[in-house]
Amino acid sequence: MNSSEKTSSRSKSTRITRDAEATKLQILDAAEIEFAQHGLHGTRVDAIAERAGVAPRMIYYYFENKDGLYQAVLQRPATLLHNVFRELNLDRLPPERALSSLIRATIEYETSNRCRGMLLFQEAIQNQGKYFKLTNWQEPISLLAAILERGMQLGIFRQIDVQMTTLNIIGVCTVYANAYENVKHLDPEQDFLSQEMIERYTQAATQLVLSGVQRK
Repeated sequence: MNSSEKTSSRSKSTRITRDAEATKLQILDAAEIEFAQHGLHGTRVDAIAERAGVAPRMIYYYFENKDGLYQAVLQRPATLLHNVFRELNLDRLPPERALSSLIRATIEYETSNRCRGMLLFQEAIQNQGKYFKLTNWQEPISLLAAILERGMQLGIFRQIDVQMTTLNIIGVCTVYANAYENVKHLDPEQDFLSQEMIERYTQAATQLVLSGVQRK
């Protein structure tokens, strides 16, 4: 094989890989919406394929079956959020700054990916966390717990129940996005998803959490 043929072969291989990744992403995006709306049991593979613009066989080719696709969809936000936290270098920041940065990043992520909250809600209701426990959601959550632990060790945060406080902070960070379709009716004149309103909520949430954990 001459150099021209080798170059052509590499280009073709790269294109195939890129096309495969794009197809998988289309399927994951479509499946996320369908699973968030209907849960695992109420979602049809044909509906996912139609939304993704692919043949149903492509779903089985990349993910084996509906359960395999569901697990991949459930895992994806945990991985993405963990990567977001890692990029913040939270362990290099003072605990209060690290906590503020994590809260801001989480609210921004949740308001930009609102269907993912419903996805987790469907998992809890339909499957009682059967598939959730197979994901690595513990990893991003553990980063929050580590900030609280470090803050207590340094005497910046008061002595708190880290596990319960972690769950409370998660609630504060996610409720605004998850409950939006209800909350928007409390004040129809406000656009609760505008940057101004999200920033107001972020500042209020940060102040609430920090005032609760900081040593007086």
